[in-house]
Order: sequence, then C-alpha cells, then structure tokens
Amino acid sequence: MSEKQAIVFDLGNVLLSFDYGRAVCGLLKHSSVSEKELHSAINQSPLLLKYEAGGMSTAEFFTAVKSVTSFCGELDDFQKIFGDIFSEIPEMIQLNERLRAVGHRTYIFSNTNELAVNFIRDRFPFFANFDGYILSYEQHSMKPDSRIYEAVEEQTSKKAKSIIYIDDRVENVVAGATRGWQAIEHREPGTTQETLNALLADGRSNYYP
Repeated sequence: MSEKQAIVFDLGNVLLSFDYGRAVCGLLKHSSVSEKELHSAINQSPLLLKYEAGGMSTAEFFTAVKSVTSFCGELDDFQKIFGDIFSEIPEMIQLNERLRAVGHRTYIFSNTNELAVNFIRDRFPFFANFDGYILSYEQHSMKPDSRIYEAVEEQTSKKAKSIIYIDDRVENVVAGATRGWQAIEHREPGTTQETLNALLADGRSNYYP
C-alpha cells in the first residue's frame, strides 16, 4: 500500500461558513457608530488583516476596535459577539471524519485570528479532530505568502503531490499548486468530494467513501 497523503483543509467557507453581518448586528447594540462603520472596522479590514497576520495581540486588537467603534463592553463580551459568525458545513466535516477513519492525517490551514479560533474550539467539537493547525496569526504570515505554505510542509512532513489541499480562494489554491500540491478549488461539497475521490483513487490511496 502506498503512503497516504496529507489532506489540508482551509477553514472558512470550507469547513465553516461565516457571516460578519452577524457580528455587526451584535456589536450595534453596544456601540455608538453606524452599521457601515462597524463593517469597515471588522469585516476584512486593514485592522483585522493586521491581527490575523500576527501583527498585534488580541488585547491590542480589542483596544483598537473599541477606539473606532466605541464598543462599551469588555473583551469577553466582544469575543462572544465577534466569534459568533460561524456555521458548520456538515458534508465537509463528515468528509474529514471519513478520511481519518481510514488513516489519513488531516490539517487545518487558515488565515484567521486568536479570538475566532478560541470561539471555534469552544463551540465546534469537530475542530479537535485534526492532526495539526497552521494558522496565520501564529505563523505571522498569511496565504498566499509562500512562508505559510512552507510551514504546512514542515508540520506535515510532506511536499508536492503528497499534499492534497482544499481552499475556496483561487489565489490560495494557485499558490499551493505552484508548489506541486494537489490543490482543489472548493465551490461546493459534492464537487470537492468527487475531485478528492479521484485524486485518492489514482493509485496512491485506499480511500473510497
């Protein structure tokens, strides 16, 4: 039997859907700025990107958000609201379970932040069922920068076609494919699973769901 590949999952819009609008609605009740201003502060904003790239601590991020939104709660209050943007994608979570059941090592590879990860870890039990986590805020690098892809190779001890990578963002998929990874652009669970099945059945694995 040939050696199994490492299966690397993006998190947002692959395993969990997310909607920053939910956080904005929650924050509106505790802030004195408009809905538009709240979106500008937390939804893929330069402030959030700096936080997710490890350029500031959680305390610094919270202080900065309070400054621009006049949020009147404490950090614990903010984390509950800011983190509550996620919903499971059951088909993809079940896919991970099946892969692990036949011995594949699976990993999460995500541009994310400490507040989100703490919330996900507490709320979603599936998050514990991976062999490793390569997270932008810990690596001080964000996809599609090559340094964080190198971190994946180091943690998995795999390279090139020994890594199968699932991500919904084209630029991230391209960066993985450039390294020789078998990269899948995720659009919906059925198509991704069909593509993954074909890769794993191509003489390199015994996984057939």
